[in-house]
Parts: sequence; structure tokens; C-alpha cells
Amino acid sequence: MQQWIDLLVSVATVAFVGAALRTALPLILAGLGESISERTGLMNIGLEAIMLAGAFFAFFATFHSGSLLIGVVAGATAGMAVSLIHAFMSLQCRVDQTLSGLALNFSILGLTSFIFLVGMDSSGVALIPVLPRYAVPVLSKIPALGPVLFSQDLLFYFALVAVPALWVLLYKTEWGLNMESTGEAPHAADSVGLSVFRIRYAAALINGLFGGLAGAYLTLGRLGLFIENVTGGRGYIALVVVIIGRRNPIGIVAAALLIGAAEALQFRVQTFGIDVPANVFIMLPHIITIIVLFLARGRTRDPAALGRPFFRDSR
Repeated sequence: MQQWIDLLVSVATVAFVGAALRTALPLILAGLGESISERTGLMNIGLEAIMLAGAFFAFFATFHSGSLLIGVVAGATAGMAVSLIHAFMSLQCRVDQTLSGLALNFSILGLTSFIFLVGMDSSGVALIPVLPRYAVPVLSKIPALGPVLFSQDLLFYFALVAVPALWVLLYKTEWGLNMESTGEAPHAADSVGLSVFRIRYAAALINGLFGGLAGAYLTLGRLGLFIENVTGGRGYIALVVVIIGRRNPIGIVAAALLIGAAEALQFRVQTFGIDVPANVFIMLPHIITIIVLFLARGRTRDPAALGRPFFRDSR
């Protein structure tokens, strides 16, 4: 009983909130990118592949160059490359978007595992430095929230700025309106001079950028190493975050924080030595995801053209 009481006390601490934020950050970044893509009608089930490519190539580039900056750029570039492959298959070749994404997931998992086993020394664990944290003057001194929000690494600050910036761009600018038009009525958008393909390719690039950075954060911001399938299904969870958050940046953050808190709780429970099988707590974030997705059913509406190929000459 005392162990459970100690657990509840630990959950109410600033340290737990910080752990939940760091755990949720990859989901936030990947969710933001996917929400932009889906708003234009381009659905990418291959978000797991984007994150995994970002995680591996960020690690690979940092390990061989010794530069975290090069690693971050490599991770973002790899994510954009994978996303562009999906966009090309979906938009130009008109392959089913779900099948294209799933194929990429399996392909990138095999590719990164192969390169890692062949290109790295398998006799030991290859370690790299993690992103340093920077304290923002004055703001980091704010009681409680200061150390949590303003004593973090640069990718965390990027996400902190990206959320309100994307909200403004999506809901208060012509750019956001054009994207929504492309996702809701692509033929109508085309008839008024909007390039549906160009907008969707641009959205795919943004999706790849954010997804690649999400993967890079796993290896450069948290672990300092790479293991096979390091994403562990986070790309699929990020897809659920987008649905629960209704493709709204604020909603995505809220959904990601809920799932991040569940994952942080998983690690916290194990450290308290509570007599419950460890597999139960490993399942906890996924169980929470399923429950929240079930509760959110019927409350979200997909863009009318989501996942549908665009044939310009047809009406």
C-alpha cells in the first residue's frame, strides 16, 4: 500500500511532468507533421518509417561526424526523403496510400536494421552525445514550470514554438485555407488555380521534416544510441494522436501529453518495485491510446478527400 502512495506522490511532482513532456515530444512533432499532410488529403500511414529513418540517420551521421547539428540535419533530411517517396507513390503512381505507407514501414525497418548491423561494430554498443540543454534566462527561474519548459534542448524549444506558429498558419492565413481546400474539395481548389499536387508535395515535405526530427529526438535527445526498431510503434501512436487531436495543433499536444504521461508512469511504476508483472506496464501506453481513441469515436471528421487519389481530368 505504501508503494502505491509513494507512486501517487511522485506523479504529482515537477519531475514527472518533465518526463511526460519529454516522452510526448516525438509524438507531438510527428503528429504536427501528419496533421498538415492529412489536411491536404494525403494520408501517410508510413509515419513509423519516417521516424525510424530520422532516428537512424541522425544517429549514423552524428556517430561518424561527431556533430549533433549534422545529425539533426541528416535525420530531418531522411524523414523528408521517405515522405517524398510516399507522396510520389500516392500522387504520381496513384498507389493506395495505406498500402504505400505500410510498405515503407516494413522496408525502412529492414533497411535501417541491415545498415546498422553491417555498418556498425556489433561487438559493443555505439554511443553518441545527446543534445545539451539550455536554460532560458529569467524564464527558467519561474517556479515549477520554469525548469520544465525552459531548461530543455533545442528540439524541445522548436516544438514549443512550432505549436502556436502552426495554429496561426492553419487557421489565420491563406496558406492554411488553401491546404484545407485541397483536402476537402481538390477539384474545386484546382478550378480556382490552386496546384493540388504542389500543395500536397509541400505538405509531404513538412510531414517528413517534423517526423524526421521526431525520430532524431529519440536517438539524439533521449537515448544517445540506436537499437533496431527504436521507434517501437510510436509512429502508429502518433497517427492516433492526430485523430484524437482532430488535426489541431493544440489538440495534438493534449493527446500526446496524455499518452506521454502514461508511458512516463510505466517507467515510474517499475522503479517503485510494485508487485505487478512488468508487461502490464509496458502495455499501459497502448491501452490508454486504445481507450482514448474509443472515447473519441464519432467526434472527429476526416477531410472529404483524405486518402483518395486526385485525377485532374475527372469530376
